[in-house]
Amino acid sequence: MGRIQLTNDCGLEATVVSNIFIDSYMKDANDAQIKVYLYLLRQLQANAGVSISDIADCFNHTEKDVMRALRYWEKCRALTLVYDEEKNLRQIRLNDLQHTDSARPADAVRPLYSAASSVAVISHQTIPHPSAYEKPAYTPDDLKAFGRRENTAQLFFIAEQYLGRTLSSSDMKSILFFSDKLGFSDELIDYLLQYCVERGKKDFRYMEKVAVGWAQNGVTTPEEAKRQSSRYEKDVYRIMNALGRSNPPTQSEVAYIRRWIQEYGFEIDVILEACDRTVLATDRHRFAYADRILASWQKAGVHHVSDISGLDASHQKEKAGKSPKTGSISEYNRFMHNSYDFDALEKELLKEN
Repeated sequence: MGRIQLTNDCGLEATVVSNIFIDSYMKDANDAQIKVYLYLLRQLQANAGVSISDIADCFNHTEKDVMRALRYWEKCRALTLVYDEEKNLRQIRLNDLQHTDSARPADAVRPLYSAASSVAVISHQTIPHPSAYEKPAYTPDDLKAFGRRENTAQLFFIAEQYLGRTLSSSDMKSILFFSDKLGFSDELIDYLLQYCVERGKKDFRYMEKVAVGWAQNGVTTPEEAKRQSSRYEKDVYRIMNALGRSNPPTQSEVAYIRRWIQEYGFEIDVILEACDRTVLATDRHRFAYADRILASWQKAGVHHVSDISGLDASHQKEKAGKSPKTGSISEYNRFMHNSYDFDALEKELLKEN
């Protein structure tokens, strides 16, 4: 079939969508996430406010669905959610989009529009803050009510088949947490159990950490969970190879990598750069050494590989007798000059995990 010509006869009223959003962001987002983002663009360019309930009503979604979509875009650094001291969502700031597969920290982004029009205002309603990912203290009555739901018995049966044992009340509360607080569907809970058990993890505390990670990343279906898990595991093995490791990661090594990706929020290219420098510097305790580099970069405000060259230049100036520009750069330079007892350092770091 030949090329199809597109023409425009729709008048002047239109919503502008960045080509970067179409090229780089849409491919990994689900329908609900795309609808929410486009709706925000529409309201923003009309200089109109929005509320979570308005968005939910517009697309026949729940408010939890809308919040999951918003947190997904925040994770992608496409927008920033601004809360007040009482944990009410007050603003949604659309950010400058970048051609990248990795997200920048939210405080490093530039607004997409001018300051006068960069904010979509939320009505004064209480919206769950990210701390809402904490597991509630469910009561026996909560469990009984959950047990009376139509598909709960089947869900418990599936869990027992995966685990090879009868569920305890604590196990059931974890499943209730996945469904009630995180808003997971039965299919996603099924896949969560399967995913963890296949990796030899039958501890529900571990499953809860995985589930919260998925929820924070806006995962709503098994397919999305598979894509995220595949991307994460690929990054883990790239980091292992960069540090000269060909074996599967140990528990302590996974703890380091999780810290670099989730806690420090670094792009994979930044982590690989730290790994390259580590390999050139030492043959021993490479994870501890790389962790010190990445911790110093985080303190210095590094977000991209391009930011590192500025630190390197400052380091060279300090070596030549010039003073550093900022305290954060000074922290980085002190690391570059210092020598460490990495045996003691690694033990200290692992105690934190």
